[in-house]
Amino acid sequence: MKHFLGRIAIYLLLIGGSAIFLVPLLWMLSTALKPIDQTMSMPPTWLPYRLYQQQAGGLVEVKSLEAIESPSALIQLPDAGALTVIPLQRMQDGQLKSTDALGAEILVPVKIIKEIPATRENPWSRIAVVDVAADDHEGETHVAAKDWDVVPASTLIHKTSFRWDNFTKAVKAMKYFPMYLKNTLILCFLTIIGTVSSSALAAYGFARIPWRGRNKVFVIALATMMVPFPVVMVPIYSLFRTLGWIGTLKPLWVGSFCAAAFNVFLLRQFFMTIPKDLSDAARIDGCGEFRIFLQIILPLCKPALMVIGLFQFMASWNDFLGPLIYLTNQKDFTLALGLQFFQSQHGGTEWHYLMAASTLVVLPVIVLFFFTQKTFIEGISMTGIKG
Repeated sequence: MKHFLGRIAIYLLLIGGSAIFLVPLLWMLSTALKPIDQTMSMPPTWLPYRLYQQQAGGLVEVKSLEAIESPSALIQLPDAGALTVIPLQRMQDGQLKSTDALGAEILVPVKIIKEIPATRENPWSRIAVVDVAADDHEGETHVAAKDWDVVPASTLIHKTSFRWDNFTKAVKAMKYFPMYLKNTLILCFLTIIGTVSSSALAAYGFARIPWRGRNKVFVIALATMMVPFPVVMVPIYSLFRTLGWIGTLKPLWVGSFCAAAFNVFLLRQFFMTIPKDLSDAARIDGCGEFRIFLQIILPLCKPALMVIGLFQFMASWNDFLGPLIYLTNQKDFTLALGLQFFQSQHGGTEWHYLMAASTLVVLPVIVLFFFTQKTFIEGISMTGIKG
């Protein structure tokens, strides 16, 4: 019984932890499906919606322009004839308190159209009818400037409505999204090739070929994992600048052909699980080390190679600091850098488009992991087993 309760507690803890990590992802998706005015609304809402008002001809879509939470009045100004909402504190005996050019208080006769008994508990809304046929290229809803009214918020009908077109409009708003995607895929392909090939060769040398000082060199290679990138960032940048590679994609993929310590460690542990009898038998048949590596070792370690490739794909896909340092032309940007550029190029961030584009960027990684999780877990679990 105690063992059963312990397992239940572990499962509940894992489910709770997973839910915590899922909240930002779900909020990003929720924001991606909202119009701009609902992205920063208070209190926040999870599901996007449209507002409707019951009129003589049926339900009519409206947009809330302003929330009114204090007693007010809808009045018509005497000169312009325009309608406006004024707090009751500014009214006296049916007239509007104002000031003249000298700053003296005066009373301006106005026509009271409607009194608004709004409170914080029972707010009213200033609404306008949505002109569905006048959506602009950015997908913002248009309202008639003079066709608005003030009604109790409780009389408005909320209907859940997802703005799926935010994704296509976000791609158009980013302008160079297809080019960002192409650059990112090129980098992913080149870095995966470089990382897998160089790491496999180095790991084979550490795991299968005996040579003097092998273990000491391996320890030194592992020690490089303790050196953070900011420490070597300036020297590496100076090297690439001397080579004339700044402003190109070369600094982002050439280094992948120099094996990374973690990948070498992972593959070395996997290579050590393969019986040496296979290599000895191949040598007896006249195979050299390189042929043994290509035709015997590599086919047996596909799970570990796929894990290394998946790690490198996610690192290149999500890399922001590298492109930020080395790329100067917008047409060379990757998706991560393109998202940041899209956020900073406008005076106000279009959060619904930014979250829609972010969802498109995150989605391939999630889909790839779900399709490869069996191989991923197998490759990780077998690296610590010695045969």
